[in-house]
Amino acid sequence: VQLQASGGGAVQAGGSLRLSCAASGGTCSKYVMGWFRQAPGKERRVVAAISWRGVTTYYADSVKGRFTISRDNTKNTVYLQMNSLEPEDTAVYYCAANDRGWRFDGADYDYWGQGTLVTVSS
Repeated sequence: VQLQASGGGAVQAGGSLRLSCAASGGTCSKYVMGWFRQAPGKERRVVAAISWRGVTTYYADSVKGRFTISRDNTKNTVYLQMNSLEPEDTAVYYCAANDRGWRFDGADYDYWGQGTLVTVSS
């Protein structure tokens, strides 16, 4: 499956962005989908994950209450709604897919999008 992330941009602190991840070449409903981010000089970390049917979600503590992950399997698309953005959220955001199960380690994800840059200014 190929993943294409979009929706990044520059926003001021307190603003919102919605990232999208479109899957092609396969049915994304087969996969647990995750959003990861990598800030300059830092390791890539999970931001959120969503189960196959979207019933179960996981969020990193740093984004709980501010970010919402969702998916529309009819459109083969996963979303990340980001509200109340903070400068610390500045990073390249990646969507990823795994068919190994409910995992949050990037090493367990086999399919990755190209990344989209989010820049939050204070």
